[in-house]
Amino acid sequence: MREWNTDVPNLMEAEFWTQPADVIDSVIARHHAEAPLDWFEEPAYDGLIPVAPGYWCVTRHADVAAISRNTEVFSSAAGITMLDAPPEFLEFFSSMIAMDDPRHARLRRLVAKGFTPRMLADLDGSVQAAAADIVDSVCEKGSCDFVTEVAAALPLKIVCDLMGIPGSEYDGVFEATNIILGIGDPEYQPEGVDFVTALLGAGAQLAELMKEVAEAKRGGDGKDLTSVLVNAELPDDRLSDSDLASFFVLLVVAGNETTRNAISWGLKYLTDHPDQRAIWAADFEGVAPTAIEEIVRLSSPVGYMRRTLTRDFDFEGREMKEGEKIAMFYVAANRDPAVFDDPFKFNVLRDPNPQYGFGGPGPHYCLGAHLARREMSVMYRELFNRLPDIVAVNEPDTLQAAFIHGVKHLDVEFTPTAPLAA
Repeated sequence: MREWNTDVPNLMEAEFWTQPADVIDSVIARHHAEAPLDWFEEPAYDGLIPVAPGYWCVTRHADVAAISRNTEVFSSAAGITMLDAPPEFLEFFSSMIAMDDPRHARLRRLVAKGFTPRMLADLDGSVQAAAADIVDSVCEKGSCDFVTEVAAALPLKIVCDLMGIPGSEYDGVFEATNIILGIGDPEYQPEGVDFVTALLGAGAQLAELMKEVAEAKRGGDGKDLTSVLVNAELPDDRLSDSDLASFFVLLVVAGNETTRNAISWGLKYLTDHPDQRAIWAADFEGVAPTAIEEIVRLSSPVGYMRRTLTRDFDFEGREMKEGEKIAMFYVAANRDPAVFDDPFKFNVLRDPNPQYGFGGPGPHYCLGAHLARREMSVMYRELFNRLPDIVAVNEPDTLQAAFIHGVKHLDVEFTPTAPLAA
């Protein structure tokens, strides 16, 4: 049996990520200096006993790249989080992100139809209109919870519009995604319901919604992605009901949670670094591309992603065994001093910026990265133009989770203005 590294804090402990940012950064710096690729104890999951006795914690940028590209040795099919899920989870949580080729490649080819330049161009108007409506809804208040009232509202609407989900379902989708990604946080644990039941219930809720929407769109001429997938002319271009449901779960979780957290962290960074905010405000369009990349780098909304070894393998001098788990900590790789100068500094002009906030290079790189960048840029433009003095007034209420580097609540204040729709 391997000996765990107990000299530095374990990045997989959910409570660790609720600490102040400077504490987290200091620990990540220690990992890079002392334990960039070591074996750590796997945490327990609310009564579920982990199958594996531990995991390899990967923090170096170059190692994340190598593992991400080598899909023959480092497999996604056993799961993308530390949790070895019970078989009943597969119905809702076996999306293409937790598959290997060739099945992964086929499903990715099909759902990529929703992320073509034409489809994304069609969404541009929706993104702009949604951002304006969101600012309209808060601009007269002078203060709000930035996460729930602003940052979460935009990606939720865009993802639901992409899939043809009616607006009446938005609140239910939002609550279900909070449960799925925040189940380790007491705020999102349904009262009187155990860990497994809560996750299965949230997954079933989203899957049933997708089933109902798909049925309503069969035979129609809609332009949303669900219509395109269920009405494809060739059988090989259609998703099965279960694949469509699991893809929807992936999309609303990845497309909603990650973008909302990047937008939320971004406002915190801009509040803490008024000099950087001034640089961006002086040339919004010119600085936006590098500013967005820097927000994604520092926020790293997906904290880590798991892989599982398909065979014994020597990696960077470590004798890894078949079946062992690997956790690629993007939040640490994005602070690797070997790649990023002054890696803990927020610099809206940072260039180059080879960040892994959308995953490492290889077949699982985020399909929605371009859309996420677009949403962030439009939202910040709306804020800079209409609420130019908006600032965070408290520290973020952070998510108790290792998988998602999330913000649950962020109090902000600004000078009240009239809505555009007035």
